[in-house]
Amino acid sequence: MGSQPDINAKMRSILVDWLIEVHRKFELMPETLYLTLNIVDRFLSMKAVPRRELQLVGISSMLLASKYEEIWAPEVNDFVCISDNAYVSEQVLLMEKTILRKLEWYLTVPTPYVFLVRYIKASTPSDKETEYMVFFLAELAMMHYPTVVLHCPSLIAASAVLVARSTLQRTPFWTSTLKHYTGYSEEQLRDCAKILVNLHATAPESKLRAVYKKYSSSDCSSVALRPPAKNLTELS
Repeated sequence: MGSQPDINAKMRSILVDWLIEVHRKFELMPETLYLTLNIVDRFLSMKAVPRRELQLVGISSMLLASKYEEIWAPEVNDFVCISDNAYVSEQVLLMEKTILRKLEWYLTVPTPYVFLVRYIKASTPSDKETEYMVFFLAELAMMHYPTVVLHCPSLIAASAVLVARSTLQRTPFWTSTLKHYTGYSEEQLRDCAKILVNLHATAPESKLRAVYKKYSSSDCSSVALRPPAKNLTELS
């Protein structure tokens, strides 16, 4: 993001917040959201993007991710409509080509989602509430640019499981099974876990509310409304 002359991390967060809403409105697969954000971040690391085109990069990335992950992907006009006709379909298709060329068509990537699914299975006994809490924390992390830059996808995923278990009082918070399948000890996850707890704590007051609103609903067991795992932030 430091190489971008016209956009910054805050603008990226606003874009991600909006993309999460679009993703939910279109009822797309979870994989699609994580791949979309991966495409956005990789493209922004390679090419300077004017502020007026940032949303165009977002919808074009989601179009690509949808074609990769979905059985029935939304059409170009769907993305034009949802962006209030800020762009025309030709611009979306041109940006799609530009992104693919820059990424050299490399779309098979290890996003946090592939690790999340595996680690949730290792978090036995697994339950829907834990699963929703893990995804809530992971999506908060995806909005937070420093977290995405500082920590690799597997560590973010493992930290989300640790914080989710701690938040929901699933003891022990970290098990030998989780250590085996994630490759991380609880100590290695401590720094990232603290960030996730703080993101959970500040989510209710944040102006960017897509993730908080999504996981406050009864459809997601209202996990966002649970008190954050302060015990993790108190540890040295």
